[in-house]
Amino acid sequence: MDPLGDLLDGVRARTAAFCQSVLRPPWALRIVDEAPLALATPLRGHAWFVPDDGEPTLIRTGDVAIVQGPQPYTVADDPATRPELYVHAGNRLVTFAGEDITASARIGPHTKSLDVRAGGDGPDDVAVVASGTYQVNSYVSGRLLASLPTVLRVPREHVQSPIMDLLAAEVERDAPGQQVVLDRLLDLALIAALRAWFARPAGDAPGWYRAHGDPLVGRALRVIHEEPARPWTVSNLAEVSGASRAAFARRFTDLVGQPPMTYVTHWRLDLAAEAMRNSDATLESIARQVGYANAFALTVAFKRVRGTTPQRFRTAV
Repeated sequence: MDPLGDLLDGVRARTAAFCQSVLRPPWALRIVDEAPLALATPLRGHAWFVPDDGEPTLIRTGDVAIVQGPQPYTVADDPATRPELYVHAGNRLVTFAGEDITASARIGPHTKSLDVRAGGDGPDDVAVVASGTYQVNSYVSGRLLASLPTVLRVPREHVQSPIMDLLAAEVERDAPGQQVVLDRLLDLALIAALRAWFARPAGDAPGWYRAHGDPLVGRALRVIHEEPARPWTVSNLAEVSGASRAAFARRFTDLVGQPPMTYVTHWRLDLAAEAMRNSDATLESIARQVGYANAFALTVAFKRVRGTTPQRFRTAV
C-alpha cells in the first residue's frame, strides 16, 4: 500500500460538519469546535487562518487550507479583525455575548449554508468559504499529521482535482444520502490536497514518505506495512530489497530517519494501539497480529517505547 493509503486510512469524515459560509467584511470567526482536523477553501474571496501560536496564513480563492486541531483558531478577512462569532461543533454559531444565532444564519432551506453578516451588507469583498471537519481515529495516521504544520496551505494551481467543485455543488442539494456523499467527498478532498502538497518541488514531505519512492527502501516499507507479523530482521528486509545488509541499513536510516528495526517496532506498536482503541480483541490476539510472540512481549515493548502498559493505555482510551 502507498504511504497516503496507509496513513490516511484512519482519517475519516464521519457525519461531517460541512458547510458553505457567506462572509461579509469585516468578519472573523473563532473556531472552537475542537475538531482534530479541518479542511477549508474559499470559493470566492479570501480568508486568513490565524492559529493562536503561529503566523497567519492567507488562503485565496481556490486554495485549500488543512488545519490541525483541537486547539482554537481564528478565520478572518484580516488578521487584525477581532472575532465576534464563535463556531462550535456542528457549525453552531454563538455571539460573544452568548446568543446562539445558528437558526437565523441559515440560508433558505439549505441547512449546511450560512450567511454570516458580521460586517456590512454590501456585495463588495464578500467571501464564500466551504469547510468541513474530520475525526482522526487512527494512531497510525498520527505519523502523517505530526509532519504537517498547524495550518497547511495548498495553492489552487497545485490542486488538480474537481473535488472542491463537487463539494460546493453537493452542499446546495437536499437529496437522500447527502451526508454520506459529503463525507466521502471530504475524504477525497483531503487526499487530493495532501498529495498535491507532498508532490511540490519544495515539498516538506517527511523522510518515510519520500522513502516509499526509493527502489530499495520503498520495497521494505511496503512489506513491513503489509505483513507486520512476519519475524522481520535487518537481514531479511535487506534480502527483500535486493541489497546487502549494511547498505540497506545505512540507506534506510538515512532516508527514513531511524534504523529499520526501530521503524518496525514503532509501526507494530501503532497498529497495536489502533487495535486496542477500536476493537475488543484480547491483548494476546493483538500481540500475534502485530508480530509479538505473546501479550508479555508486547507489554514489554509497549511500556519501553510509550511509557505505559497496554492495559493502562486501553483503560485510558
